[in-house]
Amino acid sequence: MFTNAATTPAPRNDQEDPPALRVPRDADNDYTREMAADRRDFLRRQTGAGLEHVGGFSFEPDVLPGNVENFCGVAQVPIGVAGPLRINGEHARGDFYVPLATTEGTLVASYNRGMRVLSECGGVKTTVVEDSMQRAPVFIFDDALQARDFGAWVTEHEEDIRAVAEATTRSGKLTYIGQYQVGPLLYMRVNFTTGDAAGQNMTAKATQAACEWMKANYPGGADYRLTGAMDTDKKHSHVNTLLTRGKRVVAEAVIKSDVLERLLGVDTQSVYDYRQVHFLGGFLAGTASNSAHAANGLTAIFIATGQDVANIAESHAAVTYSRLLENGDYYWSITLTSLIVGTYGGGTALPTQRECLELLGCYGNGKAKKLAEICAGTTLAGEISLTSAVLAGTWVNSHERLGRNRQADATVGTPGLQAVS
Repeated sequence: MFTNAATTPAPRNDQEDPPALRVPRDADNDYTREMAADRRDFLRRQTGAGLEHVGGFSFEPDVLPGNVENFCGVAQVPIGVAGPLRINGEHARGDFYVPLATTEGTLVASYNRGMRVLSECGGVKTTVVEDSMQRAPVFIFDDALQARDFGAWVTEHEEDIRAVAEATTRSGKLTYIGQYQVGPLLYMRVNFTTGDAAGQNMTAKATQAACEWMKANYPGGADYRLTGAMDTDKKHSHVNTLLTRGKRVVAEAVIKSDVLERLLGVDTQSVYDYRQVHFLGGFLAGTASNSAHAANGLTAIFIATGQDVANIAESHAAVTYSRLLENGDYYWSITLTSLIVGTYGGGTALPTQRECLELLGCYGNGKAKKLAEICAGTTLAGEISLTSAVLAGTWVNSHERLGRNRQADATVGTPGLQAVS
């Protein structure tokens, strides 16, 4: 049944504008090419926008329930590929060609040359060191003593709470419940592993079931709100940097001095010295991480592989650590403390996104930690490339030649980027 206010309702009086028309919807089957076309036609009439390219897509809309509402078309983001990137991880091993969806000129070229440095130095070692997704309810009492006593009761009944929470999910496992009391309020972080899903919805459902059980079984009852904001969903926070949200994954490599000089035109001593200056500037600014630009590559991978792009707010948090070795080589690591990725659920099964995951060998069950390691290795490649470009004086020049829609210059050799091929 098609439903829409097809005619303009009569104005309430001569001075008021008529109410705006609602977007067309079909209550019986809203995910069809016809309904998408109806919505584009509606938007053309209302705004004058053409939407020809928005309406060009290669899949059937019936795959979209659960991913989008009021579907009218697609945003076509260019995808470039960087690589090969040699990864020596526990879950990702071998040479990978990484799809990067972006509209920023030089991004793919920059990551590509960082990957070449890593590969020629023997590859990047990757390790997932922690895996934790959480919801953070808050329980509200009349005074601090009541809140403290409830916290003790929760600790005593954690096994019962775990059973109730895990009954809501096939793959989620409750690992521990952190407690943080302020006055009469008891904040919690209920921590889960979530298999190959990113897990925010999974943990919300499981935590709600757990809270309802606590409310029903605690003597005298317990008032709660499902989120007290200590999970900092889609927001950066220091607590997630310390305690992890999503995957905590490390990428590390020893950068050979001769390779760095040959490919990027800088020496390891200069890189080490500059990094000290960079760290101090970030400290003065109060930045979320001491990396150069972790968000760039991660966002491009997220768009290409169907991740929830808003999770970049948390996932970009990164901590770098380096050492200048006695032989002149350079140990360089980056730790992504709150990387939220999945290879199952969400947007990962959509046709384009699935193809990009398949390109990485990361589609489906048992692949989330592999994808996390690829993300970390790619991020380290970007750190190496951008830092070296700043030192070599090619950073601005590269953007001038490859960026800013300067297609005529895109085929011209760019100083500092000759190593991209």
